[in-house]
Amino acid sequence: MIEFVSRKIRARAPLRLGFAGGGTDLSPYCDTFGGAVLNVTIDRFAFASILPSESGKIVFAGDDMGIAESFDLDDSLETSELALHKGVYLRMIRDYNGGKRVPMVVKTTVDAPPGSGLGSSSALVVALVEAFRIVLGAPLGPYDVARLAFEIERVDLGMAGGRQDQYAAAFGGINFIEFLAQDRVIVNPMRVSDAVKNELESSLVVCFSGRSRKSADIISLQTAGLNAKTEKTMDAMHQLKADAVEMKSALLRGDVEEMADVLNRSWIAKKSTAQGISNDRIDDLFDLAMRGGALGGKVSGAGGGGFLFFLVHPEHRYSLVSSLNAEGAVASPVKFTERGCETWAF
Repeated sequence: MIEFVSRKIRARAPLRLGFAGGGTDLSPYCDTFGGAVLNVTIDRFAFASILPSESGKIVFAGDDMGIAESFDLDDSLETSELALHKGVYLRMIRDYNGGKRVPMVVKTTVDAPPGSGLGSSSALVVALVEAFRIVLGAPLGPYDVARLAFEIERVDLGMAGGRQDQYAAAFGGINFIEFLAQDRVIVNPMRVSDAVKNELESSLVVCFSGRSRKSADIISLQTAGLNAKTEKTMDAMHQLKADAVEMKSALLRGDVEEMADVLNRSWIAKKSTAQGISNDRIDDLFDLAMRGGALGGKVSGAGGGGFLFFLVHPEHRYSLVSSLNAEGAVASPVKFTERGCETWAF
């Protein structure tokens, strides 16, 4: 049991792009049928620092959100505007410090806006859990960190969403992740040649639509459709799961054009799972990208806004990025990352 924080602890967890299968990691679908997702972590991160508190208070700060707040050790934390900070602090202190509160400064930033569709909220929870793991000496491996992050976000805080983001952030790299009954999760790292990874990375364009969205609203609609077992929703979910398997096969063969075809098929299926996944802005950017040489694409995450991504032959990537930026979007290349969440003391 620790009484105070004596050194600076840092953590960073990568954000991700979901190539296929997103949505099948939602309950009750994965509990009944099993879910499957193929995703890759990218060079954008959620950062968390735990610092000594000179004031003797608990301090939460989200610098990119412009929020900073402090509490006495015996204050209720329920008024905190930074729900993720609060949720991780309370759970980790309860489980790994005997419930005895510790003064500290918890500061975070994320390389993407909230509602980006890049799994930023879950990556931030993973980074926070990892930082607390070091501070409190908690015996947690990557599976444990991902599971605990999921529980904090989805159960303790009641935030709607799936499971893929936590495992992507904890493990890093290109993974085919299976979500099975009784909360079993299997992370299968994809052994892809450097040539294939280089070609795929050089074929990717990410594009911020300019609009963030509340993924919980769309996910709630998807979950309602799953609970009601509506034929349209169930058929779309089955297609998304099959697409994850097809995407894995195409990736292992290094067939980028086939991956693009699966992206397009998944995008059609995804739009059938709930209302609001697409809108006029997304449709316009998608049409512009396809006219500009994109082979295929989809929205990353739940939809409704956030980031889109496209596959394009590398020789046409620059012109596609330029076309999207000229339309007022924020488009750029992106690089893959191999590592999951990392921690260090300073």
